[in-house]
Amino acid sequence: MIVPDSADVTTDVTAELLRYAEACRTAIPAYLPADGVTPYLRTPVADYLARPGKGLRPALCLATCEAFGGAVADAIPSAVAIELLHTAFLVHDDLADGSELRRGQPTLHERYGAALALNAGDALGVYAMSALEDNRAGLGGSLAGQIAAEFEFMARQTVDGQALDLGWRIDNRLDIGPDDYLELIMRKTCWYTTILPLRVGAITGSRGRADVEPMIRFGFLLGAAFQIQDDILNLTASGGAYGKEPLGDLLEGKRTLMLIHVLAAMSPADRNRIEGFLAAPRASRGREDAIWVAARMEALGSIAFAKAFAAGIASDAATAFAAAFAGVGETSAKAFVRSMIPFMVERTW
Repeated sequence: MIVPDSADVTTDVTAELLRYAEACRTAIPAYLPADGVTPYLRTPVADYLARPGKGLRPALCLATCEAFGGAVADAIPSAVAIELLHTAFLVHDDLADGSELRRGQPTLHERYGAALALNAGDALGVYAMSALEDNRAGLGGSLAGQIAAEFEFMARQTVDGQALDLGWRIDNRLDIGPDDYLELIMRKTCWYTTILPLRVGAITGSRGRADVEPMIRFGFLLGAAFQIQDDILNLTASGGAYGKEPLGDLLEGKRTLMLIHVLAAMSPADRNRIEGFLAAPRASRGREDAIWVAARMEALGSIAFAKAFAAGIASDAATAFAAAFAGVGETSAKAFVRSMIPFMVERTW
């Protein structure tokens, strides 16, 4: 277990996560279509947002804003924009991956068809831009422009990372190492999951006075710990609060630390079997083969390797946190962000 640095102020991470997430969820409906919009758009747009998620991204933004001297209300438009963009990415990723479940229910394309799902994902991105525009009234044009630039840079990183992930699968790349994996998740996961929320929260709370460059390293390490645990849970979680398709990453051919490790550790014959499994179209990959791959990962220590890797990343994140929040007084908001470090690697959902 990763133990955070001691501090005078402590926090209940689950309760605070719920509080921050709820503040964002309460504000979201104002940015969604209502009267005068066809239900073919209104219904799928609202679907994922009505399903309970973790709310990590808006919570990090709001808490960091508070830690740097702002109020939750100051960062609500940005937090809403983060959550709407996150939801848009989920819709598109689920369609690209052929995923079947999201938060315990059918994915948008399974429920409404690919065309309506794709359109809903596009719309969510448009509504996110509307939320960002509200920063002009609350924060002024200069600060709003700085925050918008942060979003633009993040979006460029994220779509490039998604393309890299898909490209590796299309080309059936097996020469991927841990450093390649970390480069991928830096772009695909960390920029929009942790780095952007932290940087925008600090910019907002400090009114642009904070040095947010240290947030890149802290956000990368925090996001990497989150993603590795997410990959592990896809192999090990069953039922309960875990709302994705078990073994879905294997069925989709995603390159994870466990896959990298098991390919290096197994016999040539077993490696050839996995290569054939990964080369097959998504619809042709059988669950029995996925179960076999997961069993080999367990037997050859691939899951244990990933857990140890994530623990090391989380330890480094604790050091990076101290640099990112240097000079920031101890408050419950700062304590909450600190507590997210162990939460990322210990969560079961």
